[in-house]
Amino acid sequence: MSPGAPDRQKPYRQTNEEPRVPAPVAADPTSPTEVVCLGESMVTFLPSHPGRLADVPAFTRTIGGAESNVACALAAAGHPVKWISRVGADGFGDHLVEAIGAYGVDTSAVRRDADGRPTGIYFRTATDRSTTAHEVAYYRAGSAASAMSPDTMERADLFSGRVLHLSGITAALSDDCLALMRELAERGPGRPLLSFDVNHRPALWRDDSGPDVLLAIARGADLVFVGDDEAAQLWDLHSPRAIRAALPEPAVLVVKAGADGATAFVRDEEDGADTVTSVPALAVDVVAPVGAGDAFAAGFLSATLRGLPTGARLRHGHLMAAAVLTDAGDVCVPPARAHADRLAALDDAAWGALRLGPGWTSEAAGRTAVATDSTTSAESVAAS
Repeated sequence: MSPGAPDRQKPYRQTNEEPRVPAPVAADPTSPTEVVCLGESMVTFLPSHPGRLADVPAFTRTIGGAESNVACALAAAGHPVKWISRVGADGFGDHLVEAIGAYGVDTSAVRRDADGRPTGIYFRTATDRSTTAHEVAYYRAGSAASAMSPDTMERADLFSGRVLHLSGITAALSDDCLALMRELAERGPGRPLLSFDVNHRPALWRDDSGPDVLLAIARGADLVFVGDDEAAQLWDLHSPRAIRAALPEPAVLVVKAGADGATAFVRDEEDGADTVTSVPALAVDVVAPVGAGDAFAAGFLSATLRGLPTGARLRHGHLMAAAVLTDAGDVCVPPARAHADRLAALDDAAWGALRLGPGWTSEAAGRTAVATDSTTSAESVAAS
């Protein structure tokens, strides 16, 4: 499908002046929670070596889920975060709650299913999700999380942070989950800033409603993350400006273009004009190409909560994505804030020369010497 463009073409400007946008504000100003992440997390089984699932002899157990990935990354970066979901009354549910909580995430609002629905699990190959060689075997149909609905999830919990982060995966899980997502996408008093990652997973949709559903939810959000490949597949849109024309409602729209970087459209709340900022991606020695989108969202949200300018938000998104790309799991420990801030503050030439490899987030890597000459500086942190 191809959504119609709005009647009025949005004005654009290229400027170093930051637009005036609303800051994330909690419904309850006394709440210590900065971000609430709602969505299913699953026990993930990673392959012991590359190859088809049929040929992999052993797997390592870990955790995975778009929204819990964001929660873990934000908590590891020092933000008070709450993850809300439903898990089975089983050992895998125990593992999820304990593992996510170990990152410092508040799991007090996670509910156990009393009706025998299990915790979801999945197996995946080590290849890039965008390639035909990538395989994922989900065992999540009828999971405890698929029973999330407006009736089973407490609004007081959902609205307890400055930001509520959702993804399009939840909308595909069940009719109940879709009803919950539609309700949360309705603008109204008391709703925190709504962050939405489109996160299109075609295999999860039971019919062809995905494009319309995800577009409607995105239009109800305040901050939207979408990949250019997703927009092309979902809505036949093939440029950041075309995507913005189809999504004029969010105050902030971030279009991710993989190795080509990301572009943010930020609408000024006073004059309605968009400020457009683009930042190239980093050169990375990839270990596992999974989880980068969730990590990018976490980095961008972290910088947003800190009130950093748009360019820095995009750079912190790229840095967090680089952290997970250079690690084998879907979640990893991010760089120390001072280290990330130092890299994000590099000039354009140094940023373009930066190359990151496994281990770059460690304290030792953070002390890697910076080569400086009279015109620029660059840091290269690679696997030894």
